[in-house]
Amino acid sequence: MSGEIKENIKQQSTWKRGLYMLLFSIFYSIAEFVIFAVVIFQFLLKLFTGETNPRLTKLGQTLATYIYQIIQYLTFNSDYEVYPFGAWPKGEPAELKKMESKSETTRPE
Repeated sequence: MSGEIKENIKQQSTWKRGLYMLLFSIFYSIAEFVIFAVVIFQFLLKLFTGETNPRLTKLGQTLATYIYQIIQYLTFNSDYEVYPFGAWPKGEPAELKKMESKSETTRPE
C-alpha cells in the first residue's frame, strides 16, 4: 500500500463519518416508517372526514426535509450533521426555497 492510502485509512474523521453514516441510515429507516404512517393516516382522514390534519401536514414536511438532509449527508453532498447532532428541520429544505423563488420570478404572466 502506498503511504497516501495508509494515511487516508488512518484518518479519524473518515471513520467518524462512517459511524455517523451508519447511525443516520438507521434514523432514515425510522423516519421512513413514521412518514409512511403519516401518509396512511392523512389519507384515511381525507377519505372519511374530507380534511387533513395541519399538524400532521407540518410533521410530514419536517420529516421529508429530515430525510432529504440525511440523504445529502450519506451521499457526501453535505457535511451538515443532521438531528440529533444538529437542529431539527423547521420546513422545506433551503435549496428548494431558493429554486421556488427563482422560478416564481422567471415565470411569464
